[in-house]
Amino acid sequence: MRFTPAGDPGVPDIRSATRYLVWLAGRHKALLTVGILLGVVWMVAQALVPAAVGRAVDGLTRRDEDALLTWGLVLFGLGVLQAVAGILRHRCAVHNFLAGAYGTVQLTVGAANRLGAALPRRVSAGEVVSIGTADISQIGSAIDITARGTGAVVAIVTVGVILLGASVPLGLVVVLGVPLLMAVVGLLIRPLHRQQQAYRDSEGALTARAGDIVSGLRVLRGVGGEPVLSNHYRARSQALRADGLRVARIESLLEAAQVLLPGAFLVLVTWLGARFALRGEISAGELVAFYGYTAFLVSPLRQLTEAVDKLTRGHVAARRVVRLLRLTPELLDPARPAALPDGPGELVDVASGVTVRPGRLTALAATAPEDALAIVDRLGRYVDSDATLHGVPLREVALATVRERILVADNDAHLFTGPLRAELDPHDRADDATIAAALAAASASDIVEALPAGLDSAVAERGREFSGGQQQRLRLARALVADPETLLLVEPTSAVDAHTEARIADRLGAARAGRTTLVCTTSPLVLHRADHVIFVEDGKVVAEGAHTALLDGEPRYRATVSRGED
Repeated sequence: MRFTPAGDPGVPDIRSATRYLVWLAGRHKALLTVGILLGVVWMVAQALVPAAVGRAVDGLTRRDEDALLTWGLVLFGLGVLQAVAGILRHRCAVHNFLAGAYGTVQLTVGAANRLGAALPRRVSAGEVVSIGTADISQIGSAIDITARGTGAVVAIVTVGVILLGASVPLGLVVVLGVPLLMAVVGLLIRPLHRQQQAYRDSEGALTARAGDIVSGLRVLRGVGGEPVLSNHYRARSQALRADGLRVARIESLLEAAQVLLPGAFLVLVTWLGARFALRGEISAGELVAFYGYTAFLVSPLRQLTEAVDKLTRGHVAARRVVRLLRLTPELLDPARPAALPDGPGELVDVASGVTVRPGRLTALAATAPEDALAIVDRLGRYVDSDATLHGVPLREVALATVRERILVADNDAHLFTGPLRAELDPHDRADDATIAAALAAASASDIVEALPAGLDSAVAERGREFSGGQQQRLRLARALVADPETLLLVEPTSAVDAHTEARIADRLGAARAGRTTLVCTTSPLVLHRADHVIFVEDGKVVAEGAHTALLDGEPRYRATVSRGED
């Protein structure tokens, strides 16, 4: 089966959950094949044990010591073979489980990276989290069960052939009875599949809701919305509980069927075998063997029902993964990427008329903040546009090159868990002096000095131990440590007090000397220290120049930066 890349090499273009499971299993074809073969040997060795016991019993009734010794040794050999094959099969099964589960993790992370900034707009965080916590286990189990499931099928066929050779009626009971049992189990699979899908959808939605509540807890408490969201979450949680109970109801019936149906089958075959033995149609050894076969058949029948259950769960989980993998990024690399000249160049947004000159600190003041965000998205190529760098359209440049040359730093960026040093310098390229200079420019040195282990202190999830202003200053320091050729900052001082903002405004120009910097802000403190100010209204440049000149000559600019106050 051949798959082609979906927008990125190594990402399979898979159109169904079944094909995804087949493709995933085929990634480790050799070990999967070995596991299946060992599963067959393991189950067939168990299936032949009743035959060896029956022959030994017949030898005992005839007082044939040689036959008893021979079949005793055969029974011992089957036991050793079963033990060795079982151990090796289990090792292969664990490997296949982990390969399936963590192969899915790798693909999911790759898809998330490929989607980039478009990911939050295309799929909820709860959906991605549910794939990484619940779905990978179901997919791994679906890959793992193939060895035991195949072994169970071969063992049942083996037993059926042996029984047909010894007694046609008993053999027919097995040959016809097993498909009938599986058909009964199949009646439970379809509603189970449907209920599992509904439960999985509800679980993903609730996980996303929980993430939203936790991330906005401070705001909710501030506006008194915590009880409302809590009640709503409780109602959704109870709805999820109801979905889970419906799934559990069907699963309990399936579990009961796994015990009841093979048990009834065992009673039927034993009863028939006893009647044939009383009529002299089979020997005592064959009766013992028949009982052993029917007792053994309980195991492969349960293996088959377990395989159906796990494959169903894996199919439901794989559908979610395929849905994520099929999402295409909003921006793709050009077929033949254009080369950019070395060094800083003019960055131009054709749609608005904004021109960011190289090597200068430029400020962008917009009457509507969303206009500034739209311009930055175009200049950073987070949306498709006619923006250019060095006169070369950004859409003709490889995305990796754009990201290397242009860095967009906004207030949606997160602080991640780990040492603060690694948070400020993820690539481990900067020395202590560089990090200290960036912290000083961002007026964040006091934050580090207050930590018990300084730069080696651990940052909690999303940097929750820091205030909003502290997080903003640390994000600015991280952008300065990266030292990109072109840096686009979106409201980098909106959450700090006036004194801190003044210090940042004083130091930012020196920290970015010789580099191209664009700051989107309406703060007079920052605008006054910019080399050049661009004023945007209704998404278009209407004026530009020095801050003081614009204050004197452009009333609309003055109204914007003074918040409407004269």
